Parts: sequence; C-alpha cells; structure tokens
Amino acid sequence: MNPFAYTSPKSTGEASSLATSKDHSLPVLKSGGMDLLDRMKEGLDTPGLVIDLTRIDDPALDRIEAGRIGARATLAAVSDDEAIRESAPMIAQACGSAATPQVRNVASVAGNLLQETRCWYWRMERFDCVRKGGEGCPAREGEHRFHALFPEGPCLMVHPSNLAPALLLLDGSVDVVGGPRTSIPMADFQPDPARDWRSTSVLAPGEVVTAIRFDPAPNSGFVALKQKQSFDWPMVSGYAVLDLDGDVIRSARTCAGAVAPRPRLLPAVDAALAGVSIRDDAAIRKACDAATEGAAPLPGTIYKKTLLPVAIRRAVMAAANPGGDA
Repeated sequence: MNPFAYTSPKSTGEASSLATSKDHSLPVLKSGGMDLLDRMKEGLDTPGLVIDLTRIDDPALDRIEAGRIGARATLAAVSDDEAIRESAPMIAQACGSAATPQVRNVASVAGNLLQETRCWYWRMERFDCVRKGGEGCPAREGEHRFHALFPEGPCLMVHPSNLAPALLLLDGSVDVVGGPRTSIPMADFQPDPARDWRSTSVLAPGEVVTAIRFDPAPNSGFVALKQKQSFDWPMVSGYAVLDLDGDVIRSARTCAGAVAPRPRLLPAVDAALAGVSIRDDAAIRKACDAATEGAAPLPGTIYKKTLLPVAIRRAVMAAANPGGDA
C-alpha cells in the first residue's frame, strides 16, 4: 500500500473542495471504505489523499426515512429500518443480502452504489485489461463464470451493487453536492458501457453523494441466488415491483442484477406479467422465461440463462407477498 495523507472535512462542501484539490495526487472520498481498502491493498488505487466523510457533523447523511436515505447510512441500518421495510421492502431486502453482518454494519449506501467490479482480472494488478486502459478482456477466453450474460461493451464485468437495480425500478435519484447539479436520476447514474467501460458512475470530480431518493413500492421484492448465503456476490439477482388489483397484476416492473455491466431492465417480462393472476404459477413462470431475451452467454455463463428466470419469478412472488416467503 502506498503512503497517503488523511483528512476529515467538517462539511460535504469542504470534502468536495478537497476532492478537486491539486495539493495531493488522486484524492479519494471514503465513508465505510470497505471496497477502497481492498483496492488500495491490491495496488489498484494509490490515492495521495484519503478524505474521510464519517466525521462530518450532518445528521441528514445518516437519516433514513420513507423515500429518502442518507448516503452515509449503513446497509445494516437500512435493512433493519421499519419505514423502509414497509414502504420499499425490496430496498431493505437488497441491503440485507449484501456481504456479511460485519460488512453491512460498516458499508454505506453510497459505497454500495459506487463500488468497483468484482471481476478477478480487474482486481489483479498483473492483468492489464480494457477496463484499466489495456487491451482486451481476459475473461472472454479465461474464467468467466461470474461475468456478463448480456454483454454491453468490450468489458464483460457485471455491476456489483445490490442497491442500484432497486433504485432504478423505484425511479430513484441520487442527491449530490459539489457541482452545478443537485440530483442525478438513477436511470442516468451508470454510464453506457458501450461508450465508457471504465467508470462506475457519471459523477464528476468533486461531486459528493449526500442521499438517495425513491418512490414507495410496498409490493416490491428482491431475490439473490448465490453459491454461498453469506459473504458472496449473486450469480444472478431478481427485482420486481407490482401494481396489484386484488390478485391480478395490473402492471409490473422487473430488473436483473449480476448479469450485465449495469442493471438490466426486463420490459418483455413486464409486458407478459400484465393481467396475470399471482396465483397462476404457470403464467408467471412463462412470463419470467422472457428474462433471457437478448442473452449472449459465453460457455461459462450459460447456467445464468437457467437461473435468471427463477430469480425473477421468486422476486415477483416476494413482491406479491411482502414479508412472506418468495
């Protein structure tokens, strides 16, 4: 790990100024710092200045309420919050599924959105892949069982955030300070991987995330299919928001995680679920089979074509029965 300076700003405005300061090379912001510490240990990040946001005296950064969560709130706090469980259970479930209890008690909401890919080729310093400015994607010919089912560019990474797909379905936005804008729609927060495959977000230098906002969706659900139930990233994950008229789905919005470089909306599934009864298991299964439309698997990711409809169907059932078993 390289030597670096450390500072604790008193406000998000001061943090923004420090992040664009020319006094240190590669200044970087941290809250929980879970992913940053890993990247520094692996030699992927070599900041000259670490800007610690945890000592800023601003209760709004930690506040959790229906429709808004402060950027510094921990995943554990969000998962346990009763207002979130009732108004947007999908968000509570997604936060509660991440990593381990120890990590969830430290990792922040903003950090989950901004974490880097878990691709082992990107994580290993000796591989000069296209995402790091090199040529080609080693995963294409190498070990790629946890990579993209829906490639969208030269990099075969999958987006690692549990929270991003949920916010996308809930018409979420990200509050920021430190630039000309105050909010970024979640639909625009991740760059198009066909044009920019190196960035985790569209944040400009100096922009600091202060909160996330989202619409309520009491009939929403999340399901992750993993090899291990703790300290593991999903092989695939499913997200669903339902508008119900009794037992009938008036409209649905679904999204897949861990299958593409950014959260993947599933409009074909949404269309097929409209008008279907939540008690009609055969119709729901048929509708969720449309989740794999457009898939372009590599030999090692073919299994995701089988798992994805299962995850989406379970998410739909979780949304239809909040608080019950998917």
